[in-house]
Amino acid sequence: MVSIFDRRQRLTFPPRDSVIIQLRTGWLRAVVFTLMWWIFTDDVTDSWQVGVPVVLLATLVSVALLPRVTWSLSGIARFAPFFLWQSLRGGADVAWRAFHPGMPIVPDLVEYPLQLSSGLPRVFMADTVSLLPGTLSAELGENSLTVHVLDKRKDFLSELEAVEYSVARMFGVSLNPPGGGD
Repeated sequence: MVSIFDRRQRLTFPPRDSVIIQLRTGWLRAVVFTLMWWIFTDDVTDSWQVGVPVVLLATLVSVALLPRVTWSLSGIARFAPFFLWQSLRGGADVAWRAFHPGMPIVPDLVEYPLQLSSGLPRVFMADTVSLLPGTLSAELGENSLTVHVLDKRKDFLSELEAVEYSVARMFGVSLNPPGGGD
């Protein structure tokens, strides 16, 4: 028979610092979800009867399921112009190919080996690749990303390396720089 004393010995509580971090994370996420609700409902006052429970539920689910993520503000500041420039460049390239009489495309599926750690950084990389014109993430494997490219003759590997490196900086992760420089 297990006594009450034995059960209490087996109880473990998270460290105080961990609880404070969870509360801070939850509070920030609640603010983000509240702002999202406010924007999506165009600040209709009656919507808050549903909005408050939805925001609370979204916050609880988010804290329970999505681990805390470390972001680098300088990485985000560098990523935004990088992404915009790549989108403009890629969009111009796709438009040129679409209007070119010979439609110069040689589509292919390529396997790109990932250096990023698993989880949110890899998913963000796959999503980013899909948003850039001329590429589409087809499958996110354990250690690789399968990408559909419009033209396999193009230097897509260096572009994928640049995207991965930029995403890594945004998440504050260290990688080998693009171009294989160890």
